[in-house]
Amino acid sequence: MTDTQEIARHGPLFIVFNGGSGHRDAEEEKQTISRVLQQGGREFEFLQCEGGDSMDSLAKRAVDRARARHGVVVAAGGDGTINAVANAVLGSGCPFGVIPQGTFNYFGRDNAISQDSARAARVLLRGRVSPVQAGKVNGRLFLVNASVGLYPQILEDREAWKQQFGRSRFVAFVSGMATLLKARGQLDLRIESAGQAASWRTPTLFVGNNRLQLVQAGIDVQQADAVGQGQLAAVAVRPMGTLALFGLLLRGVLGRLGEAENVRSFSFRRLTVTPRRMKRIKVATDGEIVWMQTPLVFEVAPEPLLLVVPLPDDQAEIE
Repeated sequence: MTDTQEIARHGPLFIVFNGGSGHRDAEEEKQTISRVLQQGGREFEFLQCEGGDSMDSLAKRAVDRARARHGVVVAAGGDGTINAVANAVLGSGCPFGVIPQGTFNYFGRDNAISQDSARAARVLLRGRVSPVQAGKVNGRLFLVNASVGLYPQILEDREAWKQQFGRSRFVAFVSGMATLLKARGQLDLRIESAGQAASWRTPTLFVGNNRLQLVQAGIDVQQADAVGQGQLAAVAVRPMGTLALFGLLLRGVLGRLGEAENVRSFSFRRLTVTPRRMKRIKVATDGEIVWMQTPLVFEVAPEPLLLVVPLPDDQAEIE
């Protein structure tokens, strides 16, 4: 049995499970997933971080087992967990499934996969394989977005707030406002794409690979539609004060970011970004912060993920 669609329908499932994602009870979620898969007569195995295991090593172990047994690698967690597992799966030839467990779940929602674990598990029993675009920055995969400047700082501060006040969209919004209050500095960037070069001064550069997130923020529909069709979308804001940044944050929440005169955006396939006087810089990829050497090269991954997506009757409504 080597056909990808057949493997997706009948192969064993190797589920990388992050019990710390979202605000649900981990054991209860595992029981729910197990019950659905057992009722469907499907072989499965949970792989969960224990001791010194990292998510990356766990994901590689799942891929090794799936390749040896013609199985499916599944990520059960938030966008960060899905990113880590997808990074190991990309290029392996294995089908990839997701059971969204996080706070925002942009990747699962954009692919019409329910945030209800039982419904998402049923997709693994009767879904179909569909190629899904991935982005890369200096070789590191991202499915939702990658960014430099103010946005990574917002994410770092948001994680600290979540540790103290819990995971919710309200906490994320308030922590974002708190970050803007102490925001300082601008990035001087040289931007090169499709033979054209420009110098941008901006507090943050955001590169999107998720149509849903871009549309909900109010980015130009034509550029949002280009995402997933061989393009990524770059969004940057012109230099501005704290009060103007607050207004911009509110526009994003209300889905009107694209209307702001001080926001510029365009779609591309490959983008080289060189920060002035910086040999390395913090980069956020799907919520995870890493240091990278400059210049940064953002590009569409040469091959897609083989994602198990729901059939029309099983698709969840996008909220």
